[in-house]
Amino acid sequence: MRIHTIIHAPFEKPGVIESWAINKGYHLSSTHTYKGEKLPDAATMDFLIIMGGPQSPTELDKYPYLRDEISLAKQAIDQNKALLGVCLGAQIIGESLGAKTERSPNKEIGVYPVHLTKDGESDPIFKMFPKSFDVMHWHNDMPGLSKGAVLLAYSEGCPRQVVKYSDRAYGLQCHMEMTDELIKGMVEHCAEDLRPGKYVQEKEKLLTNSMAEINQKMISILDYLEAVVTKKSIIENA
Repeated sequence: MRIHTIIHAPFEKPGVIESWAINKGYHLSSTHTYKGEKLPDAATMDFLIIMGGPQSPTELDKYPYLRDEISLAKQAIDQNKALLGVCLGAQIIGESLGAKTERSPNKEIGVYPVHLTKDGESDPIFKMFPKSFDVMHWHNDMPGLSKGAVLLAYSEGCPRQVVKYSDRAYGLQCHMEMTDELIKGMVEHCAEDLRPGKYVQEKEKLLTNSMAEINQKMISILDYLEAVVTKKSIIENA
């Protein structure tokens, strides 16, 4: 399987997504659009993963390369590729389908629970999850809901945490891919985000969170989307 990731900052790497792909022996490539690297065609990949970053689709003039990412996401959907967006990536998927990114009611940084909707409880991926479970958050915005999109999970601080855009396209406003090491990097490079807030954990608390269980949930999502692409029996048993 050919997996391509779009990376928006040196400190927001794919984390457990990368180790999962390597362990599976899949071909993993990436484009660092913030460096001016050009995106490949969707036809060259089976699974597109768009990572988070400090940019926002509400500022396309400031980050014009996001327009190319939006176009690639639409290509991937039209070509029936598997597609996963994390944080900014979820917003880009929404934008590709005509749904505008919006400001979240609250900034969320730290480990807080999300809660499944009724649709989430019956979704092929998330029906295997508890009705409420912890994830990592680091965001100000949230993805738009396009026509036909299904809201699968929300949090107290943000009404759109997991969105299903199609049977093989999912957007996660929250983070399940970040490792303990990546959180250290976020704390170092994004210290200005840690101003006190209702859903903002202090630096000391952020650095004591363990991501092991959260990472396992990311792996479950990847396993399902892998099965969509490769037709493995996990789908039949889900």
